[in-house]
Amino acid sequence: MRKSGLHCTLIILIVLSGCREKIQHGYSHVERAKVTGVRAEIMRPSQVSEYYDTSGTVKASSVSAVSSRIMGTVTSIRVKEGDRVKRGHLLLTIDDSDVVQKLQGAQQAYLEAQKALAAADENRNLANITYQRYKKLYEEKALTGQEFDQIKTQMRVAEMDYERTKAAAGRAEAGMNEAKVYHSFAHVVSPVEGIITEKKIELGSMAVPGVPLMTVEDNSSYRIEINISEKFAGRIKPGDEVEIFIDTLNKSVKGTVTEAVPSVDPASRSFLAKISLKNEGLRNGLYGKVSVPVGKKEALLVPVAALVERGELTGVYVVDERSVITYRLVRPGRIYGGLVEILTGLSPAERVIVEGIDKAVDGGIVVTSSEK
Repeated sequence: MRKSGLHCTLIILIVLSGCREKIQHGYSHVERAKVTGVRAEIMRPSQVSEYYDTSGTVKASSVSAVSSRIMGTVTSIRVKEGDRVKRGHLLLTIDDSDVVQKLQGAQQAYLEAQKALAAADENRNLANITYQRYKKLYEEKALTGQEFDQIKTQMRVAEMDYERTKAAAGRAEAGMNEAKVYHSFAHVVSPVEGIITEKKIELGSMAVPGVPLMTVEDNSSYRIEINISEKFAGRIKPGDEVEIFIDTLNKSVKGTVTEAVPSVDPASRSFLAKISLKNEGLRNGLYGKVSVPVGKKEALLVPVAALVERGELTGVYVVDERSVITYRLVRPGRIYGGLVEILTGLSPAERVIVEGIDKAVDGGIVVTSSEK
């Protein structure tokens, strides 16, 4: 038993001695791949624009809910959703049979008033001529004062009758014009130039005053309203240019701040800003991501081409002071031209490979041609 135990002890010592010799001879040394054809740059902070990101809904500058001003049955519909219309374009008509009767009555009353006015005018002229004749006779002492007073009274009565008839004719004309306007309400027209975005009435349905029949969207210009944190109050001014990304259209459009409401909402601790947009294929109700410039800041920027995607991870190749390459995970931010802001994962003065990315190897060592 003693010989067997001694034999095992000797074997263990020999193995440990061999392992110690391997460690001493550099078995722990890592052989690194040599990488050439890459270029690294030292990252230094750059001054860039600082943006406040928020979102909002695109709205047409003018959305008109068209309704009827009279009650009646819809007799025709001249447009459909999606049609482009001009201001004053006929949209639909409403049964006007009763309105026509009122208009005809008003027109007849006006004609009668005009005839009465013409008769009163002739009577006035006749009374005036008679007065002039009797006045001459009175001056020649061929007429008594009482007779002359009677003629003057007749002339004044004729004048007053004319004025009364003239006023009645004016009222008749106003009534006729009112009937014409009321009759025009049977023809519903577009108040603005734009696109029919909604039709809420069908042929034969009853139109009721004040109830919307159609919606016309003025597509010449749009706006978007956003809420901005109160800490940026005073830094957003009319005329500032902003960028809006429309998800549905997958494109960016430019906008201009038209109004920044100075008061702050105590509930949300934010203030309202209104931004005008050009019509670049926009539609009412589209969702937009808004970037508003609020000042300047320093940021670390790397070329977009320097980013390396590994699945859902994003990183860059960093070269340390020993020229060893390390794949470093980073969090990218806003893109400025061909450069991207690095929010986390990178520090100033570190070297990042910006050319020859496809040749970089995590754990490799950068060598020059002379070191080969």
